[in-house]
Amino acid sequence: MLKFNPKKINRFDKIIKSHSRIFGSSLPVINSRFYSSGNDLYLHKSKIPTMHFQPSLPRLPVPPLEKTCERYLNAQTPLLDGEALNHTRKLVADFQAGSGKELNQQLVEQDKMNKNTSYISAPWFDMYLKDRQSIVLNYNPFLSFVEDKRAGYMDQTVRAANFLISAVRFRHTLNTGMLEPEVYHMNPKKSDTDMFRTVTSLLPSAVSWYGAYLYKAFPLDMSQYSNLFNSTRIPEIGKDRLFRNEEANHILIMRGGHFYTFDVINKEGEMLKPGEVYACLDYIQRDAVAPAEHPLGYLTSENRDKWAAARQLLEQDNREQMEAIDGALFNLVLDDVTTGDDRQKITKTFLHGNGANRWFDKSFSLIVAADGNAAINFEHSWGDGVAVMRFFNEVLKDSTEKATVLPNNLSTASSIDPSHYVKRLDFHVSDAVKTAVDRARSTYQAATQSLGVDVFVHDAFGKKLCKEQKVSPDAVMQLGYQVAYHLQNGGNCATYESCSTAAFKHGRTETMRPCTTQTKAFCEAVNSTRRETSHSELRAMLSDCSNYHNQLTKEAAMGEGFDRHLFALKYLSEQRSMALPSLYQDAAYAAINYNILSTSTLSSPAVYCGGFAPVVPDGYGLGYSIDDNMLGAVVTTYLPHRSGSDFVSCLQSAYNKIEKVLRN
Repeated sequence: MLKFNPKKINRFDKIIKSHSRIFGSSLPVINSRFYSSGNDLYLHKSKIPTMHFQPSLPRLPVPPLEKTCERYLNAQTPLLDGEALNHTRKLVADFQAGSGKELNQQLVEQDKMNKNTSYISAPWFDMYLKDRQSIVLNYNPFLSFVEDKRAGYMDQTVRAANFLISAVRFRHTLNTGMLEPEVYHMNPKKSDTDMFRTVTSLLPSAVSWYGAYLYKAFPLDMSQYSNLFNSTRIPEIGKDRLFRNEEANHILIMRGGHFYTFDVINKEGEMLKPGEVYACLDYIQRDAVAPAEHPLGYLTSENRDKWAAARQLLEQDNREQMEAIDGALFNLVLDDVTTGDDRQKITKTFLHGNGANRWFDKSFSLIVAADGNAAINFEHSWGDGVAVMRFFNEVLKDSTEKATVLPNNLSTASSIDPSHYVKRLDFHVSDAVKTAVDRARSTYQAATQSLGVDVFVHDAFGKKLCKEQKVSPDAVMQLGYQVAYHLQNGGNCATYESCSTAAFKHGRTETMRPCTTQTKAFCEAVNSTRRETSHSELRAMLSDCSNYHNQLTKEAAMGEGFDRHLFALKYLSEQRSMALPSLYQDAAYAAINYNILSTSTLSSPAVYCGGFAPVVPDGYGLGYSIDDNMLGAVVTTYLPHRSGSDFVSCLQSAYNKIEKVLRN
């Protein structure tokens, strides 16, 4: 009989931070060997059912209020001067002893009554769905795929067909419970084994997580995966809603601002053969229709209330067309632009593009440029990077290692008439809708034209040197942002680093605050022109920064940050029409949530680059990666508020200084 130590299990505090950081005119040869058995629709067949661990996942803890208040003050200390800090300390003390204590008791009781979810899940969905801002730039990020170096495979239609086939295989593997559950293995040699899979698959789901824990393996929440396919965000006045049509088997394709669909799975549950998929996409590519005069995709970039009103008008004459868009597996976008390996152009293309050939409300869009470069742009309310990154990695792997559409010239690749499969969605566009489109296009162009994109690459050092010097690569990367901002502006600012809480049932994200008293001290010392700090002192300070960064990351991944807890308490106060506590009316609370530096790392060999827009007008969006001998980031800004090129220059200087400290 298995015996568990609850105290030990509740302390699974070694959960990693690596999981916590939250794309030819002739017919080709078809590789039929992958379609010769009954496994056509499977990426793989997991021994452990996809949702096997879900019932026994630990619940996201509601942190002790006193620890939340302490952590909040620690994060405020480097941002406030003496008088303002004392004022905030008094408000925190009053909150902890008064209204905060009452709210926290109510939150804990509410959490006990909703054991099937997490305390942050409903407030977080509301936060996204009630926001009336455009989701373009404000929410939707992108991830671009590395190139396929094999000859011919970057042909736009070939690559799109292979991606589409692999995506359908991922969906089927997921829907049948055959997708390998997401598990973090602390000791892969012991747990990433057939024995682990056999043992844990035999355990009842109610205790399976505990069995995995005995192997020092930690299953992650898989609840978000259900919204990956056949889903969309539908605008409504005041608050949007998420829609799913699990029965639909058609794909949505956009080209030239037009919409096309075809069923990729037939009524018998069989997928179209690779040659047939290619033929359908090739047929769409050859459609001679002129680009849309009033591209409806612009509407999805509008203020959500304005879009909701326009959608009501659009649905009056186009209900079936809208249902086809909403229920499609996902959106496959065929663009007519080329990007090459230019990260600046890639970012502009895949983060927003010209807007005419996009539908930003779909759970995700797989965008393939004319030269075969590809990316995923995803709507953020339904989920976070864990599910998207899993799909991203699996689809690239499958579409390259098991490509079924090969770039050779064979006219016998398909015997179907694609015109019998493909349907172009023709819309009746009223004058009122045309006016709404024109207004949305004007707003969109103004917003996207003001977005600046700069690329930072530092190839003097990377993970290798950091590990040799026993400091965290992520801590060093974040320290560079602090040093660069201090160098540019002479001070510090609120900084956001996304951290996943997927180790818990219905976990979302927690904020990690990289601006600390330790980083502030280092910035002041290393950027000082008036006093000299010795290398040994700077080296010790850098280690302090790394150690505290690691502590904060671990706390965030364990659900022990402060941001989500304070957010949930504020949300509860508003839901119950209580007087808003003074803590939330403090200018310091507004300032720490005005994140000038918004950061997220992209750790996967499948990712070429990725990014997002700043979250405030005078901020920086920093999508970064750390390789063995290179540091890189896509830096976004809004003109004229910030100069991205100036910040990149400061970053170069900052990492030169940090490298000097590390090497000496």
